[in-house]
Amino acid sequence: MSRVAVKTRDSRSPAKSVALHLTLIAASVVSVFPVAWLVLTSLKPRQVIETASVGIFEQPTLANYTQVLGQTKFLTWAANSVIVSLATAVLGVLLSATTGYAVSRFRFPGFRSVMWMLLITQMFPVAILIVPIYNLMAGLGLINQFPGLVVAYLTSTVPFCAWMMKGYFDTVPVTIDEAGRVDGLTPFGTFWRLIVPLAKPGLAVAAFYSFLTAWAEVAYATAFMTGDERYTLAVGLSQFVGQHKAEWGLLTAASVLIAIPAAAVFLLVQRHLVTGLTAGATKA
Repeated sequence: MSRVAVKTRDSRSPAKSVALHLTLIAASVVSVFPVAWLVLTSLKPRQVIETASVGIFEQPTLANYTQVLGQTKFLTWAANSVIVSLATAVLGVLLSATTGYAVSRFRFPGFRSVMWMLLITQMFPVAILIVPIYNLMAGLGLINQFPGLVVAYLTSTVPFCAWMMKGYFDTVPVTIDEAGRVDGLTPFGTFWRLIVPLAKPGLAVAAFYSFLTAWAEVAYATAFMTGDERYTLAVGLSQFVGQHKAEWGLLTAASVLIAIPAAAVFLLVQRHLVTGLTAGATKA
């Protein structure tokens, strides 16, 4: 057997090690700086923010957070966003999982049409879809209603998640389905009792994507929802930006509060994300 030179950390030259660590430190600083600056700005009083001086941690205060939570509709916007995001995540996972399993396991009339539809619908930007979806929602009486906003988000999340779940289900051996049928399970029983427990990483990615899409989306929420009582958080942030002036303290404080739930969802599903995103790359 021929000898193969394997490079390890011990064999790396000092100069290369220094260069590597400096590069990693620089990349970390670039990544963390915007978040750190946002948090630090949210802790500054208005008079400090409006000055030309650049202070790292100058006169820290929680006044911006107190004003956002106590003197604005932030909590109402947060409740609206939670309702819409959770509904989008639950329905998105349900529809994408069943659709992905169907196109992965069954060959039915219109199979190719469904596959093309899932692929092509992802090519249209939101700006093109707003008008036709708005007309459909208006005809159904769903304008300024949370169900209408959830349906609009599902038009974006389901095609992507269904295509991803199809690739994930392709990696699950068909012999599991056959074993379920031998045991007398129906196709849905096989899917629910045997396949779904194996598909947790893919379902976690679908839930995460659907939740974040609804949590951070602005265009649909701005077009379909009117009035402070119906705004979501992403739209509510625009209330802190006036025609001539922006309330940077309130804006940054609200942004930090908005990021907390998204970070919490990420922490809950992070161990499944890499597996779910890469599972469809190759077939088992």
